[in-house]
Amino acid sequence: MTTDALSLVFGALADPTRRAILASLSSGERSVKEIAKPFKISLPAITKHLKVLEKSGLITRSREAQWRPCQLQAEPMKDAVDWLQHYRRHWEESFDRLDDYLKELQAKEKKHDRNKK
Repeated sequence: MTTDALSLVFGALADPTRRAILASLSSGERSVKEIAKPFKISLPAITKHLKVLEKSGLITRSREAQWRPCQLQAEPMKDAVDWLQHYRRHWEESFDRLDDYLKELQAKEKKHDRNKK
């Protein structure tokens, strides 16, 4: 079974450790050891997270002698944002309708309160 690119991106972003790794890479290239430093998990566990991020296209890893630098590749996130944008419009329209309905209810309530007095 093949997994589409968008599913790989969302799968990679689903984990808070991987999101934290991406956040750290947003300020520049880092080695695996530098990435692992703030986490209380093993280096092999960090490597597994990096493999998921690399498979999703969110990072690239290279090799320079003993140094394995990782670099953020934000382009795949654009596809995820574009996909979410469609649903954002849906929710905004739903909230706008709800806001209109609440205003209508408040106006009826005020009218009812004035008629009571």
